[in-house]
Amino acid sequence: MSAVNSTKFSHLTFILLGIPGLEDWHTWIAIPFCLMYTVALLGNCVLIFLIATERSLQEPMYLFLSMLAVSDLILSTSTVPKMLAIFWFRAREIAFESCFSQMFFVNFGFVAESAVLLAMAFDRYVAICDPLRYTTILTNEKIGKITTAIVIRSFCIIVPVFFLLQQLPFCGSNVLPQSYCEHIGVASLACADITINIWYGFALMIVTIILDIVFIGVSYVLILRAVFRLPTKDARLKAFSTCGSHVCIIILTYAPVVLTLLTHRFGHQVPRHIHILLADLYVLILPMLNPIVYGMKSKQIRKQVGCMFSQKWKWC
Repeated sequence: MSAVNSTKFSHLTFILLGIPGLEDWHTWIAIPFCLMYTVALLGNCVLIFLIATERSLQEPMYLFLSMLAVSDLILSTSTVPKMLAIFWFRAREIAFESCFSQMFFVNFGFVAESAVLLAMAFDRYVAICDPLRYTTILTNEKIGKITTAIVIRSFCIIVPVFFLLQQLPFCGSNVLPQSYCEHIGVASLACADITINIWYGFALMIVTIILDIVFIGVSYVLILRAVFRLPTKDARLKAFSTCGSHVCIIILTYAPVVLTLLTHRFGHQVPRHIHILLADLYVLILPMLNPIVYGMKSKQIRKQVGCMFSQKWKWC
């Protein structure tokens, strides 16, 4: 990366400390982290494999779910292996190129995941509010365009982060008191004013969280209005059940982010290692729980997983 060759850099590496204050516990913390990452890796890979190979699962809802699984894999795989290396092997050094790459994939995965959740909300809106036109509205061509828009949007939002970082002179400390490279954490090591970086990070949060939450909220207001107009209780319960998994994932995705923002803004008495631990858990718990939640809520996925791991090893 061109940033590394710039004369603005006095170091070739950063030093990641892991979770400062809990160094004695690193080895033990790594054990549940490794187990959660293994579950996340297996769960999302199985989900992607099932949706790609089983024709009955190649519907818009499951195609969006496969995109969510890809985002989860990007989010966790870009951070957790290095995190475990720090905890277990004291491999704290990370090259500038690797640090910037990690930053890109972490941010890209997060922004893409939020966009996929918005697309899934649109899918549920069409399925409940306009079911007769569902297959004509959400065609494979439309889903392809939505996927392309998600990728382009995520890329365009993240690229300015690296442009801003490349303008900063890094001539002081290269020690990052965290477990993976993060935009403001890296920018704070610069020997210059980082106000523009802070404001862009704030704007990024507004675009990726606030706007997406607003649009998802509008979708569910329209969905609830349509559901309560259904003539029977059974029809209403069936409609609610189709949204259950998506609502659970929305809560799992945005609740930790809101909690983190609140603790950073108002939780001045919260120890720093708690903030870092929460950030580490975010890239683990969400990718681990997403396939489990959808596996539990979707009869089709449960059925195909059962067939996949049955002794006959045949599709149902």
